[in-house]
Amino acid sequence: MLKHTLIAASVALLAAGCTMAPKYERPAAPVSGTFPQGGVYDTQPAPASGERSAHGAAATDLGWRDFFADERLQQLIEIALKNNRDLRVSVLNIQAARAQYQITRAELFPSIEAAASQSKSRTPKNLSFQNQTISNEYSVGVNASWEIDFFGRIQSLKDQALAQYLATAQARKAAEIALVSSVADQYVSMLGFDEALKVTQNTLRTAQDSYNITKLQYETGTGSELDLRQAETVVEQARANLQTEARARAQAENALVLLIGEPLPADLPQGRTLGDQDLLTDIPAGLPSDLLTRRPDIMEAEQNLLAANANIGAARAAFFPRISLTGNFGTLSPTLGGLFKAGSAAWGFAPQITVPIFEGGANIANLDLAHVQKNIQIAQYEKAIQTAFREVADGLAARGTFDQQIAALERDTFAEQRRLDLSELRYRNGVDSYLSVLTAQTDLYSVQLLLTDARVQRLSNLVDLYQALGGGWIERAGETPRPADAPMDYGDAPAAPVPASAAAAG
Repeated sequence: MLKHTLIAASVALLAAGCTMAPKYERPAAPVSGTFPQGGVYDTQPAPASGERSAHGAAATDLGWRDFFADERLQQLIEIALKNNRDLRVSVLNIQAARAQYQITRAELFPSIEAAASQSKSRTPKNLSFQNQTISNEYSVGVNASWEIDFFGRIQSLKDQALAQYLATAQARKAAEIALVSSVADQYVSMLGFDEALKVTQNTLRTAQDSYNITKLQYETGTGSELDLRQAETVVEQARANLQTEARARAQAENALVLLIGEPLPADLPQGRTLGDQDLLTDIPAGLPSDLLTRRPDIMEAEQNLLAANANIGAARAAFFPRISLTGNFGTLSPTLGGLFKAGSAAWGFAPQITVPIFEGGANIANLDLAHVQKNIQIAQYEKAIQTAFREVADGLAARGTFDQQIAALERDTFAEQRRLDLSELRYRNGVDSYLSVLTAQTDLYSVQLLLTDARVQRLSNLVDLYQALGGGWIERAGETPRPADAPMDYGDAPAAPVPASAAAAG
C-alpha cells in the first residue's frame, strides 16, 4: 500500500512540475523609457520624393530584401546565409543544446532495459554442496530503475537545460542578423574603396597633366625646378595612395568572400554605385522596451538568467532526500534450457532513500554558487539592455547628422574644385605661384576622400541601425518569422522539435 501511495504522490508532483526554484521576476530595464531627444536626435531624415519609405514599419517587420535595394547585395546575403561557417556552427550548437535538453529530460522517466547473463563459478570441494564444485546460472529478464523527483531536482535541471537550449537558439538568431549586417557593411566598404580609387585616379590624371605642363615649362626655361618638384610630389603621392586603396579594396573583397563562404560568383547581377544605394532611412526606433522582444541578444541573456534561476532549484533540492525505485523481473535457471520452464520466474524490488548527512559543505557551496551565477546573469542581462540602448541611440545620433555633413562636404568639394580651376588659371597667366595650385589640388583630393568616407559611414550606420533595432531575420515584409531554432536549408535533416509542453514549461 505504501508503495502505491509513493508512486501516486510522485506522479502528481511530476505532473505539477514542482521545483524549488525561486519565482522568476524579470529585472527592470536599467535604461531610460525613451531614446535621447533634442539636438542631433531631432534632425532625423525623411525620405525625399521618389525614395523608398518604411511607412512606419518596425525594423523587425521589414525583410532584408525590403531594406536593401541593390540586387547584387541581396544575392550576396542569400549566399552568405547558406554558406557562412560561423552561422553553420551556431545552428549546430542549437542541435547540441537540443540533444542535451533531451538527455536531461529523459531522467524524469523510468529507465527500463532487457538483460541476459550467464555466470559460472567453482567452489572448493570442502565448501561445496553435495560435491557440486561447478555451478551455472542463466538469467533473462527486465531491469527497471526510477528516481522519484519529489523535490524537483531533475525538473529544475530539465528547466535549466531547456533555457540553455532556447538561449542557444536566440544566439543563432543574433548571429544570422549580424551576418546580414556584416555582409552589407563589407559590401558598402568595397563600394567606398571603388569610389576612392576613382577619386585617386582622377587626381593622378590631373596631377600628371599639371606635371607634364610644368616639366615642359622647366625644359624650355620658363618654369622653375621648384615648381617641377612640387608637381612631382602630387603625382607620386597619388600613385602611392592608389596602391594603398587598391590593396585595401582587394582585402575588403577577401573579407566579403569569407563572409559569404565561397568565391564571388561570376553571374552576380550588376550592382549599384555608392551614391545609388537606396536604403530605407526612416525606420522608427520605437521605445527601449521594444528592444526586449526585438533583440535576440537580449532574449538570449534572459534565457541564460532563467537557466541560472532553475539551477538554484536543483541546488536547493540537493539538501533533501533522493528516492529511487529499482526492480527486476525475469527467469533464473542453472541450465540454459530451463530458463523458460515453469517455476523459473524470479523478481526483485528495492526502493532506496538517500539522505544527505555530511557533505563537507558541498551542498551549501553549490547553493551559494548558484546564487552568485544568477546575479552574474542578472548583470549580463542588464548590460545587454544597456548595450542595445546605446547602439540604437548612437545610430539615431549618426542618422540625424550624416545628411547635413554630406551636404556640407558636397558644397566644400564644389568650392575646392572651383578654387583649383582658378589657381591653375592664375598660375598659367603668371599671376600666382605653383604653390597655390599644389595646395588646391591637395585640399580638393582630401575633401573628395572625406566625402566618400562620409557616404560610406552613412550607409554603414543605416545598416547597423537596422540590425540594432532587430531587423534582418525575415527575408521579405509580411512573412511569418521563423522560429529561432529553425534548421538551415543546406542539406541537414531537420532535428526533432522540442515538445510543446517542454517549451511551455520554459
